[in-house]
Amino acid sequence: MTEPQNEKPQNYANHARFDPWFHFTLAPILIFLLISGVVGIVRANHNRHQHIVIAVGAFLLLWIVVRARTYSLRVQDRVIRLEERIRLSVLLPDPLRGRIPELTVQQLVALRFASDVEVPTLVEKTLAENLEPKAIKKSIQSWRPDHFRV
Repeated sequence: MTEPQNEKPQNYANHARFDPWFHFTLAPILIFLLISGVVGIVRANHNRHQHIVIAVGAFLLLWIVVRARTYSLRVQDRVIRLEERIRLSVLLPDPLRGRIPELTVQQLVALRFASDVEVPTLVEKTLAENLEPKAIKKSIQSWRPDHFRV
């Protein structure tokens, strides 16, 4: 896969993604409304009902937005798990191939960034040392970018 135009090559330091509409617009606005509603409830001597409605509405909208984001990330992880299991079944030697089910979803998600050449060694190390996803990503020498994630 080639790098998209105007993007630096992907690596451990820059692989995290932000969804601007979610992280920088929708979530902050809803958090602000929730805090404003709670402050209004605490400070109001009268007409608390209006502030309660704002706080509860903001909380419910924030909850819905976060749940929708969580669901999309969970589906993405399931797709990555499937892709990586298929990829590993092709790339790994027989002794390691039978151990693919021992890898956690989080480990498979981290392994997706490893190049085909280093996958067998990294899988063996991951299984032997039960590496955390962060350690797996830091161990990768030849980064395989993923520009399609949410």
